[in-house]
Amino acid sequence: MDFRYKVILSFLIFSILPATILNSQDQAHNPVIWADVPDMSMVRVGDTYYMTSTTMHMSPGVPIMKSRDLVNWEIVNYAYDILDNVDALNLENGKNAYGRGSWASCIRYHDGTFYVSTFSQTTNKTYIYLTKNIEKGPWKVHSFSPALHDHTLFFDDDGRVYMIYGNRRLTLVELNADLSGIKAGGVNQVIIEDSSIPSGSGSGLGEGSQLFKINDKFYLFNITWPKGSMRTVVVHRADRITGPWEGKMVLQDKGVAQGGLIDTPDGRWFAYLFRDYGSVGRIPYLVPVKWENDWPVLGIDGKVPDILELPASRGLIPGIVASDEFKRRKGEPPLPPVWQWNHNPDNSLWSVIERKGWLRLKTGRVDTLFLMARNTLTQRTFGPVCSGSTCLDVSGMKEGDFAGLALLQRKFGQVGVKYENGAKYVVMVNAQSGKPVEIERVPLMGKKVYLKAECDFRNLADVAWFYYSTDGKTWKSIGNQLKMEYTMPHFMGYRFGLFNYATRSPGGYADFDWFRVSKEIIQ
Repeated sequence: MDFRYKVILSFLIFSILPATILNSQDQAHNPVIWADVPDMSMVRVGDTYYMTSTTMHMSPGVPIMKSRDLVNWEIVNYAYDILDNVDALNLENGKNAYGRGSWASCIRYHDGTFYVSTFSQTTNKTYIYLTKNIEKGPWKVHSFSPALHDHTLFFDDDGRVYMIYGNRRLTLVELNADLSGIKAGGVNQVIIEDSSIPSGSGSGLGEGSQLFKINDKFYLFNITWPKGSMRTVVVHRADRITGPWEGKMVLQDKGVAQGGLIDTPDGRWFAYLFRDYGSVGRIPYLVPVKWENDWPVLGIDGKVPDILELPASRGLIPGIVASDEFKRRKGEPPLPPVWQWNHNPDNSLWSVIERKGWLRLKTGRVDTLFLMARNTLTQRTFGPVCSGSTCLDVSGMKEGDFAGLALLQRKFGQVGVKYENGAKYVVMVNAQSGKPVEIERVPLMGKKVYLKAECDFRNLADVAWFYYSTDGKTWKSIGNQLKMEYTMPHFMGYRFGLFNYATRSPGGYADFDWFRVSKEIIQ
């Protein structure tokens, strides 16, 4: 090749390369949310997207998330404050709702009203919440039995309302016009005997139904799990909602599955799905969709792309997780929507106004197990790495109290202060064996201590470390490494948790000056 052409070619390559890198940096990457946001359901109203997700045993529940670009989301509301007032949801009489509570919600917009439906194995009920103003409410609720598993809510053009539900054997039921229950004498029939068949014989699952009507055809999305393979997306289509239905496997890559379709104002299509990613939980992905012969074709050559032709993410802070100084202006809600309680809270035992600028957690009963203690206030952890820290004033604690910062899951970790035998100690507790074990304790002389937990989810490392400080500047490691594990009993990614509970007598309190999240860690 002539030297001049070599020079010109080199110039062109190096001129283009920075622009390519820049464009990649300006685009969205998968996963679009590296945090536990499973079982997503989504609608677009004008140029605004709304998404709901599963948060099970957390209260308030069924988060409402908002976005203008499908990538950058913020939590703006919840469908309910508490799902129901029962022992399992209240952590009372030895009962709990870990891994249950409410599952797989469905969001729809119809004739100027938003509808959010969910169901609960805890109460054996199906719930439908509706509102004109999804960001502010108020909400009206209908509930009825039984709990329709992984259902999809659908308003047809003729005014009739349906749900499709089930696992593998999928059933179509017609609802009353006012959504108060299943319509007596209405449509009630099995429409697909085994929704997993398109992904091969021996497939499991066949649930997570989400139904769409596009160009007068019905499209039903389900997740399956072929034996020896991975979670897979299957779509059935029909000309009538009652069938007959024909099915097709549309995506099998990285275990990215369960979700549905969303279009953009400019006519593009995406599938919103999630992926199991270790102890951080089930994390959302977006997959481009094109249409061929009236079938949705997911991915790029059948694969989930790393880069998307969407705006870049600005990060999960403060839309999905956020720091909180616990300072409230007049008219502000007591807690911003990034916070959720572990099970239903006892609202008489916490405050952000009793001591201005502080969160106060009071003890109202005796508990011996952290997982059964009420009023643990939580936020999601997030990837690829993250940390959560707090400043704790222990001067209001009573003998036997334990307060601090936790990483919440069945195999939890804690760093906090125990008040025992007239003295206070900074302790680290590790429950990765399935039982809590105190690993280290250090005497605490003052009334204030700073606590930190760090998580590393890179390449499924799933490890965490704990620290304390007496001045908020110099951090000292305490205890040992926590090997985090996503366990099915809890069925949820790890969460930061602020806690305080009594092991001897109620009446004490712990004050938290602030909680701060960071996408950086010391390790």
